[in-house]
Amino acid sequence: MSFDTLGLSAELLRAVSESGYSEPTPIQRQAIPVILEGRDIMGGAQTGTGKTAGFTLPMLQLLNQHAQGKGQRPVRALVLTPTRELAAQVGESVATYGRHLPLKSTVIFGGVKIGPQINTLRHGVDILVATPGRLLDHVQQKTLDLSKVEILVLDEADRMLDMGFIHDIRKVLALLPNRRQNLLFSATFSGEIKTLADSLLNSPTLIEVARRNTAAETVAQIVYPVDKKRKRELLSYLIGSRNWRQVLVFTRTKHGANRLAQQLEKDGLSAAAIHGNKSQGARTRALAGFKAGDVRVLVATDIAARGLDIDQLPHVVNFELPNVSEDYVHRIGRTGRAGNEGEAASLVCIDEHKLLKDIERLLKRSIPQEVLPGYEPDPSIKAEPIRNGRNSTRHTHGRADKPRRKEGRPGRRKRASGNRQESNTQQERKGGNRSDSSSKPTSSRPANARQRPTNKPARRSGKRRQGGETPSLLG
Repeated sequence: MSFDTLGLSAELLRAVSESGYSEPTPIQRQAIPVILEGRDIMGGAQTGTGKTAGFTLPMLQLLNQHAQGKGQRPVRALVLTPTRELAAQVGESVATYGRHLPLKSTVIFGGVKIGPQINTLRHGVDILVATPGRLLDHVQQKTLDLSKVEILVLDEADRMLDMGFIHDIRKVLALLPNRRQNLLFSATFSGEIKTLADSLLNSPTLIEVARRNTAAETVAQIVYPVDKKRKRELLSYLIGSRNWRQVLVFTRTKHGANRLAQQLEKDGLSAAAIHGNKSQGARTRALAGFKAGDVRVLVATDIAARGLDIDQLPHVVNFELPNVSEDYVHRIGRTGRAGNEGEAASLVCIDEHKLLKDIERLLKRSIPQEVLPGYEPDPSIKAEPIRNGRNSTRHTHGRADKPRRKEGRPGRRKRASGNRQESNTQQERKGGNRSDSSSKPTSSRPANARQRPTNKPARRSGKRRQGGETPSLLG
């Protein structure tokens, strides 16, 4: 099957051809005709399946069929993403495939000045790609009107819920017209996602290109049992002895990512850490170095990795298993993309045996294990509670990744009137429940230390973040 058979216009087919693609991916074959019919979609797709083009191409065609004149352009399509990296990638995809159409688009997210965004919005755009926090900043400042939105896309909806954006999503939905087309995409279908879909979608078409909550078949998974104190040593051995050249390594916390990257550097391996406390510039430089081969090992938290756009990534390593089993699927989904083979290795200590069992239960399969000579676990070591990372207790040496508060629980005091110009994005930068911008470093004071009083509002802490979808058809 070719793109010619999907009902796309000549302008879009030309843009697709110029991008070097001739055959649609499975999700594109399924989603594009349904979206062109104006129907709602609930799409289950992992990264690397081409879902961005799967909704971008038909969205562009629908809008172009009733293109606005040269006068004021209201926002007609809104794409919400959990992170600024993913927003930028989706925005690039819209610009790439819409290059021959008379449609205007822009991307807004936190971590940058709001003034230039306001100026762009004043000139009018047809398609707006945004993160929830900065979008609500513009709504509050009355620089944005969403009353004419015809198409709403929630990309990586599971990540948005995981990061605590459900309240912001509901605020946005209240600003939209009731009559619109809704497209929801998620890598996993949790109970929360199903609840959101029930309230948002109208008789949706369910599209799945992989079994729910499963890893890609092209990913070879393996577990290396090892004592916790020897994980870094084993990781360096694997990278060096097997000549791994591009390795994405996951840790549970930001501090853990920094510490591991520094240790790998001491072992003679070029490494960089990427997480929410890093500035946008630092994250961009680290990723660019990783893609260029200057950085051999990229150490990331779950939130930061969701914004990565890396083609043909060969190796993913779980230095620490995630506390939430679904995150394992997201992690190893960074490799084995677009039909390419990949390898996912997990370094598992005795503390993580229960986490491993939970992951295997989710996958409905056992993951092969291999004990490497010289790194055999000490049978006398007893398991200890894991006290950091998502969905676990607060770490005794800092904030780490504290779970977000339950709905209905008091979250923060109201700001004084007139003092909220960039409140949503400021919170995102400070490492609360937003992660589409950088955060301030966390403290290292003991858990029993008295905290100084502050006039700042209490922050809802998000469980996570990340978003990553390539700007091309296979991203």
